[in-house]
Amino acid sequence: MNLSSLRLDSNLKWSHRPAHHGLNLSCRRNVVSWSSIKPPASASLSVAESVTSDSPSRIDSLSQVSGVLGSQWGDEGKGKLVDILAQHFDIVARCQGGANAGHTIYNSEGKKFALHLVPSGILNEDTLCVIGNGVVVHLPGLFEEIDGLETNGVSCKGRILVSDRAHLLFDFHQEIDGLREAELAKSFIGTTKRGIGPCYSSKMIRNGIRVCDLRYMDTFPQKLDVLLSDAASRFKSFKYGPEMLKEEVERYKRFAERLEPFVTDTVHFMNESISNKKKILVEGGQATMLDIDFGTYPFVTSSSPSAGGICIGLGIAPRAVGDLIGVVKAYTSRVGSGPFPTEILGQEGDLLRFAGQEFGTTTGRPRRCGWLDVVALKYVCQINGFSSLNLTKLDVLSEFSEIQIGVSYKQIDGTLIESFPGDLCLLEELKVEYEILPGWKCDISSIRNYADLPKAAQQYVERIEELVGVPIHYIGVGPGRDALIYK
Repeated sequence: MNLSSLRLDSNLKWSHRPAHHGLNLSCRRNVVSWSSIKPPASASLSVAESVTSDSPSRIDSLSQVSGVLGSQWGDEGKGKLVDILAQHFDIVARCQGGANAGHTIYNSEGKKFALHLVPSGILNEDTLCVIGNGVVVHLPGLFEEIDGLETNGVSCKGRILVSDRAHLLFDFHQEIDGLREAELAKSFIGTTKRGIGPCYSSKMIRNGIRVCDLRYMDTFPQKLDVLLSDAASRFKSFKYGPEMLKEEVERYKRFAERLEPFVTDTVHFMNESISNKKKILVEGGQATMLDIDFGTYPFVTSSSPSAGGICIGLGIAPRAVGDLIGVVKAYTSRVGSGPFPTEILGQEGDLLRFAGQEFGTTTGRPRRCGWLDVVALKYVCQINGFSSLNLTKLDVLSEFSEIQIGVSYKQIDGTLIESFPGDLCLLEELKVEYEILPGWKCDISSIRNYADLPKAAQQYVERIEELVGVPIHYIGVGPGRDALIYK
């Protein structure tokens, strides 16, 4: 395409700020000043008073840099735990993924918020939220999310930092995502069609556009033309011409102006925060069974939602990362295609789906549901080195008179498989061995002390701990902030 035909005002420049954003200095035109941040534990945002008395000490003892990661195929309820823990941390940071992550949380009045890019610490007014370099950022979606939060009384001003190294996800990435899925036909991945894969593909083949590129509107059109031309050459149904480029550049000039106060060298900021003893909570998107390396490839996401993604996606050293909490449902669900060893089909699966309201936060798609898979969970715990687990949605299992746990895999010939296999052909043929435990058939959603749970529910929790070898410190019994038992 001849770019000389485009007459665009390229005067938009972001002023260059000093490289140092120390915590005692203002950051990005006083977006953040640590001296003005209040103590993290705001009384007005405390979790329900009915939680057990040892919960604050357990939370306060978490490492300076701690993380909350998904332990299945996503949708485990990470956002709620992050929201609860955030009041004890100075910073909540996203390290990977994009708007394909859907975190549903509730404020102290019970108002529901569905977040996709903004970290789940945003409801705690003293928490600073960081979108790290490993995240792919769809600016229209980010601004829509911020506007929705502001409309509902959640102030975002000066509370969100976006990495200048983060890659931009464009609308055309979303269109390409859909075209790619259609091309795969029966072998489709089952993506959210939010453009995540195509954006990461652009990043990996080194023609992606980063947030810092918005500083230079004189070269931005050429970079965007390369991306759009590449898409047009790959997909015949993708229509691209000079007018599309012009409109998109003008649109991103406006986005750049609005984004400017948020943009920060977050790698420097995060490391300065660590040096200044600020407490940091990392919020993972998706989950380890969707990890590009460790998940059920190719039916995975395009980033690393396991522990390794923290260092890569935020630019912090492995030695800085301490406690990691794995979030796991009391059963299993997954969205999209791919093997699912403990999946329940038919009426029982429908019962679990509707009891747990298993419909995607991002897409609204019904999730596939099944019994808890301990083989997969142990595999995930080994990869991440979790210090503890958060078992969510235990209340949903109240619908069942007996509950099954997938405890081992066997091949057709009876050979025991000792770990979760990477070979999908083997995975699809294996047989799951189940252990059956009694149900409790009563509502536990109002219980806040572990000792008050029915004995069968306690037995279920403790059997999981025994099988996996990781303690369960948090138990979710409902969607609300206060619906949490500390064990």
